[in-house]
Amino acid sequence: MASAGSEPTDELATAVGRCVLGELSLGRAAKAAGLSRWEFKEVLEGAGFTALYGPRTDEDLQREGGVARDLGE
Repeated sequence: MASAGSEPTDELATAVGRCVLGELSLGRAAKAAGLSRWEFKEVLEGAGFTALYGPRTDEDLQREGGVARDLGE
């Protein structure tokens, strides 16, 4: 498992890129990189990016709302 202070890996670089582009959520990108959410957030901030939380598009919001409704049933 990688750590926030270790040498960057291809998996980490890919996860950072996909997260910054909005292709992966913070949690999914962290998992893909083998880091905790908090470690991955530190990596993003160290690279000059602010971690984004919550839905980024109307489609994301609708999908998350559907999941939340399904959990309530």
